[in-house]
Amino acid sequence: MVIDLGTFYDLPRQFDRIFDEFFRPSVISQKRIAYPPINIYEDDDKIYVYSELPGLEIEDIELTLTDGSLVLKGERKIEQGNYYRQERPTGVFQRIINLNVPIDADNIKAKMKNGLLEIILPKSTANKPKKIEIESN
Repeated sequence: MVIDLGTFYDLPRQFDRIFDEFFRPSVISQKRIAYPPINIYEDDDKIYVYSELPGLEIEDIELTLTDGSLVLKGERKIEQGNYYRQERPTGVFQRIINLNVPIDADNIKAKMKNGLLEIILPKSTANKPKKIEIESN
């Protein structure tokens, strides 16, 4: 009986090849990233969402508040031409932001300036904690 150990001895080189391919810059740059990039923070009364949308018009963006989520949809139209390199994403996009608190839908504000979309989501006062005074007898 002959046992071939060639594959076993070649294992370190195969691992090196896998790691080299994984960490090549071209592979990393081709990985899909969430678009558009967003920042989310909150204070006691509001949730703030900022999204970078350079080159888009307000007409290309749709905001919807659903039950517990903010949906940001849009489309970056493809510019015609012969590209040598194209790094800016094009096409339809959608981001769903799960909100962990009830929102006062009637007072949401959104504005866009210089490609930065700012969304202010006021938290609903109906579910805010209320301090209860304890009486003594």
